[in-house]
Amino acid sequence: MLETSARLLRLLSLLQSPREWTGPELADRLGVTPRTVRNDVDRLRRLGYPVNATRGPVGGYRLGAGSSLPPLLLDDDEAIAVAVGLRTAAGASVAGIEESSLSALTKLEQVLPPRLRRRVAALGAYTVSSAPPGDRDRVAPDVLTVLAAACRDRERLRFDYRTHEGSVGRRDTEPYRLVNRGRRWYLIAWDTGREDWRTFRVDRITPRVPTGPRFAPRELPEEDLAGYVQRGVHRAYARFEARVIVHAPTAVVAERLPPGSIALETLESLDENSCAVTLGADSARTMAQWLPHFDADFDTSASPELTAACQELAARCNRAARPPGTGA
Repeated sequence: MLETSARLLRLLSLLQSPREWTGPELADRLGVTPRTVRNDVDRLRRLGYPVNATRGPVGGYRLGAGSSLPPLLLDDDEAIAVAVGLRTAAGASVAGIEESSLSALTKLEQVLPPRLRRRVAALGAYTVSSAPPGDRDRVAPDVLTVLAAACRDRERLRFDYRTHEGSVGRRDTEPYRLVNRGRRWYLIAWDTGREDWRTFRVDRITPRVPTGPRFAPRELPEEDLAGYVQRGVHRAYARFEARVIVHAPTAVVAERLPPGSIALETLESLDENSCAVTLGADSARTMAQWLPHFDADFDTSASPELTAACQELAARCNRAARPPGTGA
């Protein structure tokens, strides 16, 4: 009886995965005959588990949705992954999710075997979060669900949007994707008023419901939407832009591009030992502080403002390098 019970639990665990299993596949996994698999499936059904079966060459078994939540069976790696995810969510950028995540994590730890409970406890005790404090950039879960549903159903979305300067305006959009970057969420949408793609910070969005009519999907601006948002964020803060000649191979410069620089496609090879790179920063002074990261000679003559900032930085460094008491 113990062997049969253990086999049923293993069968239930397999059926909870997001795929269909053929009878022979399940028999091979469980080390039994296909007939035993059919009998075990019947036992699960009598216990109230909705095991669906489809016939044909691509058919098989799969656990369907039922009226009650079945036991969640996890192997060791899956349990650790869930615990890490819940602990991460406890400090995430979604407002109000911390308490639910900690509650779920507590329930999970209560049913973990001792060997896994110690591993999960070690993760909590010896992991340091670098997430910044405060609720400034947090978003409400109901806002995320409204936006996600509008993306899924291809329904036009109207919302009030607060700009960086603090002004609020109405936007009418066709929403497509949500992108999470650390503690911030972004909505990629087609702005019907401006007739162009726009990226909106979700923490500045106040949706207006109900949503609007359905829309025909457009071709997305890029396949790599995460990269698209990242470059858009960089450009938004890059109020100063300059073209710099770096006397190093393109591959070397690409590896040394400082964090926060604008799109990599601005890197242009001039010859095998030099290239031109267009950078963006909040000021010429900030860019001047970046340039030594290339660890190579560079030419800023195309931007007088950047040249002046480099000269100012060089003078300051020279003064700092003089021995004490040598004068100006």
